[in-house]
Amino acid sequence: MALRDLVLTIARALVDEPEAVAVHERERNGEQILELEVARADIGKVIGKDGRTAQSIRTVLIAASQKAGRRVHLDIVD
Repeated sequence: MALRDLVLTIARALVDEPEAVAVHERERNGEQILELEVARADIGKVIGKDGRTAQSIRTVLIAASQKAGRRVHLDIVD
């Protein structure tokens, strides 16, 4: 649950419509998948130029998940 909250906090800080941010959890092949949804107008803010912001979010998430001893993947749903 803490990894989900981490993604929510980061995404809400980046977008103009923080109430539209949602993170859904699911499991695939023993790996936790977090699906990030934001308002259509904010999708570019979470992806960033050349995907740099999205990659930075993933890097933080991977570091936190390794500390928790889990494998987590982030998908940004448009």
